[in-house]
Amino acid sequence: MTIASGTKLGRYEIRSKLGEGGMGEVYLAEDQRLHRRVALKILPARLASQKDRMRRFEQEAQAAAALNHPNIAHIYEIGESDQLHFIAMEFVDGVTLRQLIHDQKAELPRLLRHLQHIAEGLAKAHDSGIVHRDLKPDNVMVTRDGHAKILDFGLAKLIETQRLSGSSSEVATAIIPEQSQPGTVLGTVGYMSPEQAQGKTTEIDQRSDIFSFGCILYEAVTGHKAFEGADVIDSLNKIIREPAPPLSNFRADAPNHLQRIVRRCLAKDPDARYQTIKDVAIELRDLRREMEAGGLDNISPISAGSTTSRDTSSVPTMISATSVPSPPVSTRASRTGDAAGIKQYKWPVLVLVMVLFAGVAAFSYFYFMRTRNTAIDSIAVLPFVNATGDPNSDYLSDGITESLINSFSQLQPKLRVVPRSTVFRYQGQQIDPQEIGRKLGVRAVLTGRVTQHGDTLSIQTELSDVDQNSQLWGEQYNRRLSDLLAVQSEITSQIAEKLRLKLSLDEQKKLAKRQTENPEAYQLYLKGVYHVAKFDTRELGIGLGYLKQAVAVDPNYALAWHGLAYYYYLVMDWTMPSGEAMPKAKEAAQRALEIDDTLASAHSDLGAFYFWYEWNWSAAEKEFKRAIELDPNDALTRENYGWYLVTMGRTDEGLAQAKISQQLDPLNQEHTSVYGWELYLVRRYDQSIEQHRKAIELEPNYWPGYSWMGHALAQQGRSAEAITAFQKAVSIESVIAEPLMGLGRAYGISGKKDEARKVFVELNDRSKHPYVSPYLMADMYAGLGDKDQAFASLEKAYDERSWYLTQLKLDPELDPLRADPRFADLARRLGLP
Repeated sequence: MTIASGTKLGRYEIRSKLGEGGMGEVYLAEDQRLHRRVALKILPARLASQKDRMRRFEQEAQAAAALNHPNIAHIYEIGESDQLHFIAMEFVDGVTLRQLIHDQKAELPRLLRHLQHIAEGLAKAHDSGIVHRDLKPDNVMVTRDGHAKILDFGLAKLIETQRLSGSSSEVATAIIPEQSQPGTVLGTVGYMSPEQAQGKTTEIDQRSDIFSFGCILYEAVTGHKAFEGADVIDSLNKIIREPAPPLSNFRADAPNHLQRIVRRCLAKDPDARYQTIKDVAIELRDLRREMEAGGLDNISPISAGSTTSRDTSSVPTMISATSVPSPPVSTRASRTGDAAGIKQYKWPVLVLVMVLFAGVAAFSYFYFMRTRNTAIDSIAVLPFVNATGDPNSDYLSDGITESLINSFSQLQPKLRVVPRSTVFRYQGQQIDPQEIGRKLGVRAVLTGRVTQHGDTLSIQTELSDVDQNSQLWGEQYNRRLSDLLAVQSEITSQIAEKLRLKLSLDEQKKLAKRQTENPEAYQLYLKGVYHVAKFDTRELGIGLGYLKQAVAVDPNYALAWHGLAYYYYLVMDWTMPSGEAMPKAKEAAQRALEIDDTLASAHSDLGAFYFWYEWNWSAAEKEFKRAIELDPNDALTRENYGWYLVTMGRTDEGLAQAKISQQLDPLNQEHTSVYGWELYLVRRYDQSIEQHRKAIELEPNYWPGYSWMGHALAQQGRSAEAITAFQKAVSIESVIAEPLMGLGRAYGISGKKDEARKVFVELNDRSKHPYVSPYLMADMYAGLGDKDQAFASLEKAYDERSWYLTQLKLDPELDPLRADPRFADLARRLGLP
C-alpha cells in the first residue's frame, strides 16, 4: 500500500515515498505544527495489531527517543492516525554509509572520521542502557555536510524473522520479545555477532554492537564483508567459527593499528572484544592522528574494480532524492603549498607568522604538559546504573557507588569528592557526565553500569576529564559476585593513578585496606545501608536486620558496626526512646573503633552519643574534632558539630560549621534544613524559614523541612501558614510523632482547642505512633499554658535522656516555662553552659 502525497496523518502531511523494507514503508512528510521535514515509518498492520509487541516496542522507542546526540537520528514520537501506526523521526538528507563505501568509493580517512563519530553516538546509547542490535551500513546516514547519524535505535526488537535461507546473503532484522527463548536469530547476517547468530538472546549486550561495528569497519576498509558466505547458513557458520580474513588480503596499505582494532572488535568471545565502544572511538581518533602525522592520509580509496557484496534486502530509513558526492580535495597541494604563491609574501610578514606559530605551539605544549601532570583535585562518582533490570539488584549498584565515594573521600583531604546525597539526585536520569561535572564543579566524573547474572557480575566503568572533555580511563570487570570487594579495590586503585594523586605511604596503605574480607558480610552491609538510607520508617527495620546479619557474619567489620550506630542514633526519640537506642549506638561505635580507630564516621557516632545522650560536652567535642581531623570533608560530622556548638552557646562557630556542611553537600536537604533549625533556635526566624524553603525545593517530600518551618512560622504569629506546613509534614510522615505534635501545638495557640484535643487523642494511639517523646508533649503543654503537665513531661524526658533536652535553653516554645524555678533546676542538672 502506497500513501498518496498530501495525505495527512495527525499533524504530518505526506510528501513522497522514500522506500520500504521489513519495518514497513518510509515516507518523507511535513510536520505541519513545527514546520519541519520528518521521516515517517508506517508500521505493518500485522505488527501494529499485536498489542504486547507494540507495548514493548513503545517502551523501547521511548528510551531511544530520550537519546540526544549529534550522531544519532532523533525519534520524535510514536503516533497513530486512521488506524495506521507510525514513527516520526528526524529526516536525514544524505546517503547511506553503504552508498558512501561502495558507490562513491570514499577515501579511508573520511570513512574513519564517520566511523569514529558513529562510535561516539553508540557510546551515548550504551551509556543509556540501549543496544542497537541491528547495526549495519544501511542504518548509518551521512548528511550533505558530512555528519554521520545512526538510524533505527530501539527498532530492532520489533520485526519478526523474515527468512533464514534463500539466494540473498541477508536476513531481515528479527524481533526478540522481552521474554525470549534461546534459539531465535536476531540481527542481519553479515553484521550480527556470534551470540546473535547462535540465538543467545540473553547474552546480547553492548559488546554485540561492537562486533557489528567491527564488521562495518572491515567493510569500509576493504570493500568486502568480513564474513561472506555462499549462502545464509555458510555466512552464519563463518560468523560463529571462522576468523575474518586479514585486511591485508584486500588492502596491503592498511595500517597495523587499524588491523588490530578490527581484529579486537571481531573477537568471537565478547570478553575478548573492546568492552566499551568509547574505547573504539578513542582508538580510531588516535589512528586518524597517526595517519595524518605520518602522511598516511593519502591511502588510496577502494579501487573501482573491487568485488563488493551488495545488500539488497534492506531499504534505508531515510534517503534523499539525490546524492551529491563530496568534491575532491588535493592532499598534495594542502601539504606542500604553491611555491609561486609563497613568493608573493614579504619576508617580514612571513617571519612574523612563523614566530607567532612557534609561540602558540610552545604555549600549547607547556599547557598540555602542565595539565597532563597536574593531579585532579575533585571527582564525582555518579550513581552506577543497575543494568540488570531487577530492583532487587539496586542495592549492588547503589552500594558500589557509595563504597567508591567513601574510599575516595578517605584518600586525601585535598581531593574533593561530591557527597552521596548530591550525586544520587541524578539517579535514574539520562545524564551527560561532562555536563554534570561542570554543574558540580569537578575535574573528573566516574560513571558505571552493573549487570548481575546469577553469581556473575559485570561492572563497566568510565572516568572522564571534564576540563579536557575526554575519557581518562575505562574498563569492564567480569567477575563472580564473591569477588566484588576485590573489584572495588582495583577500581579505586586504578582511578587514583588516573587522577595522578601522589599518595603517601599511609595513604597507600589506606587504599589497600579492606574493611572486610567476607563477601557475604559486605553484601549484607550494602543491603543494610541501602534500606536505612531511604529514611523511611518502613525501610529502617529492614536495614537494621541486614546490618545485624553483617556483623554476625563478620564481627570484625568496623564499617558495619558504624552502620548500626548510625541507625540507632537516627531513630532515637522518633521510633524508640533515647534510653533504648543510644546505649546500642555507643556499643556499636566503640566496637567499630576497637577494630579501626581511624574510622572517622565511628568517631562522629561516638561524638553524637556523648552530645545527645550522655551530655558529656567535652567528650563530644573531642570526638567531633577527631572525626573532622580524619575526614574534613564529611558533611554529616560538620552538621552534628555545628549543632553541638550552637547548643553550647557558641553561635557563630556553630553556624559556621553548619554553613560548611551545606557547602560540602549543597544539594542535601538535611544539611540545609538543620542549618535552618539552628537559625530557629537562635531566633532568626526569617532566615530559618528561607533555609527550610530551600530544603523543600531540593526535596519536596522532606517532612522535617515542612515541620521545622512550621515552628518558625508559629513563632512569628503566622498560625494559618504554620498549620498548613505541619499538615503537609504529617501527610508525608504519619508514624513519627514530631510533625503531629507541632500541628497540635499550632492548633492550640491559634485557639482551635477542639482540633488540638483530637491531636492529643491521636498521639496517645500507640497503633499509629509506637513512641512519642515526652519532650514533644512538654512543648504542647507549654503552648496550651499547662505548666504542671509540661514540667511533668520534661521530667519524664530527663529520665529517658531525651536528646531534645540538649536544646532546653534555646527552644522558643519553652519560653512560658523559663521564669519557673523548676526550669532552672532542670537546666542545672543537665549541666548546660
